[in-house]
Amino acid sequence: MRHPHFALAALVSTLACAASAGAADVLVGVATPAAQRVALDAIDHTAWDALLKRHVNDRGLVDYRAWKASGESASQLDAYLATLSTADLDADSSPDAKLAYWINAYNAVTVKGILREYPTSSIKNHVPWISGYHIWKNLKLRVDGEAYSLDHMEHETLRKLGEPRIHFAIVCASIGCPRLLNEAYVANRLDAQLDTNAHDFFAQSQNFQIDSGNKIVRFSSILKWFGEDFGGSQRARLQRISPWLPTDEAQRLVLTHGVRVRYLDYDWDLNEQK
Repeated sequence: MRHPHFALAALVSTLACAASAGAADVLVGVATPAAQRVALDAIDHTAWDALLKRHVNDRGLVDYRAWKASGESASQLDAYLATLSTADLDADSSPDAKLAYWINAYNAVTVKGILREYPTSSIKNHVPWISGYHIWKNLKLRVDGEAYSLDHMEHETLRKLGEPRIHFAIVCASIGCPRLLNEAYVANRLDAQLDTNAHDFFAQSQNFQIDSGNKIVRFSSILKWFGEDFGGSQRARLQRISPWLPTDEAQRLVLTHGVRVRYLDYDWDLNEQK
């Protein structure tokens, strides 16, 4: 779950974990016999690519209404999730194929979860305060004889792959997220795709602002919640981020001695085409 790392959030998360433990899991994908599983390099993301091109615009906004109304698109998403379920996670695969697989899986399962609830105004509507279904914990993809929640995909798999640009690629169906790229991530173009979305992320004023006169930079709260993935110190994080910033002035400012970092409010409204 993409949430701040502070005491109140930790308490809420603890309560949510306890609540979700009593809620029934919602499983997507299919159970695949071991003999029919394939390496991640062999997973075909073409169907997901076609769905994204059909229902997501260049700004990453999703036409959930049309997607849900289309029986064909709904069936194609289910078929793609079934394809993801054919993965053999222990088979030798390239690092880029593994990363592309889990990014696509996270985003496809998220879209499936929103379509299941649509119409809705925010993914946060499906995170319980006390009890009940928790979209980040109870919605799970069947893969390799297990069931993986969105939380597990993000924190136990993707973040452990050591690629911080995942935070500009995986999408929690909110305006404050990076854009949902309207094409599937694929191993042979992954680096360029991740770089494109990183540059796009910081080009948006909701994610990055500068105040040169006061030596202040303001980042999306994503950089606060997951700052450790970009480096062990503020200086290291700013150095890591600087190549993706939109202007020479911004790149110089973040590396200036005494620069102050602030964080912008996060917009949890649904990333829906209006």
